[in-house]
Amino acid sequence: MSQLQKENHKKVTVKSIAGKYAKGEKLAMVTCYDAAFGKLVDKSPIDMVLVGDSLGNVMLGFENTIPVTMEMMIHHGAAVSRSMSRPMVIIDMPFLSYSLSPEQALENAGLLVQQGHCEGVKLEGGKQITRQIETIVSAGIPVAGHIGLTPQHLHALGGYRVQGRGTQDGQQLIEEARALQDAGCFCLVLELIPTGLAQEITSQLQIPTIGIGAGPHTSGQVLVLHDLLGFGGEFQPRFVKHYAKIGSVVSEALEKYTEEIKSGMFPGKEHCFD
Repeated sequence: MSQLQKENHKKVTVKSIAGKYAKGEKLAMVTCYDAAFGKLVDKSPIDMVLVGDSLGNVMLGFENTIPVTMEMMIHHGAAVSRSMSRPMVIIDMPFLSYSLSPEQALENAGLLVQQGHCEGVKLEGGKQITRQIETIVSAGIPVAGHIGLTPQHLHALGGYRVQGRGTQDGQQLIEEARALQDAGCFCLVLELIPTGLAQEITSQLQIPTIGIGAGPHTSGQVLVLHDLLGFGGEFQPRFVKHYAKIGSVVSEALEKYTEEIKSGMFPGKEHCFD
C-alpha cells in the first residue's frame, strides 16, 4: 500500500482537517443521506461528509429545507454514520433547532452526536448565533459555520440568490466570518457568494473555508452528491459540475426491466428455483 493510500484510509478528524489546511491541501466534502451511498463514499478519498438538511429537497420532495425536523436529521444521519469508517461526518442542525437559545442549541447538537452518531454539526447564520456556537463548542462538539446563501433563511433573503454583492454586503459577510471563527468554528461553508469575496474571506481566516458556488479560491469545495452524479431534475445550479449521468442510467435500466417483464424475458430460467 502506497503512502497516499495509507493516508486515504486514515480516519479524518478535526485535527487532520486542520493539518491538511495547514499544508495547503484542498478539502473535499460531499453530502450524503443514506447508507447505500454512504458505503460508496466511504471507499473514496472524500474528507468530510455532510448530512445536509438538503435531504428535504433531495430525498423527501420538499420545496425547501424549512420543513426538515430533528427527527429526520437523526434518522438519515445515523444511517450515513453507520456506513462510514473514514470520512468525518457532519450533520446539519435544521430550522429552529438552535435559534431559540444556547441551551436549545446544545441539547439538539447533543442529540445529533448521541443518536445521529456524527462527529460535528453545522449551523447556518452569523453573529446572531455566536453564543450558540460557543456553547456547543465548549461542550466538546465541533461546529462548522455557514454564511452567504443560507437556505433556512430563504424567505428573509428573498429567494435563492447570490449574497455579498456590493461593498457593504461584502464587508458584512467578512465580519460574520470573523465572528464565527472567533466563536470556535473549525471550518466555514461559503455558499453562493462572489469569487473575489470568497477569496478575501479565505485569506483573512485561520480556519478552512468550504465553497459551494463561491469560486476556486476557498480551502475546499462541497456539492450535493445527487447533483455531481447527474441524477437530473428541473433545478440545475450554475455552480454544479456533473461527474456522471446516473439519472439516465437509472431511467434506461427501469425501462429495460419493464420491457422484459412485459415480454416474458424476465425472470428467466436462471432466476428461478426447481
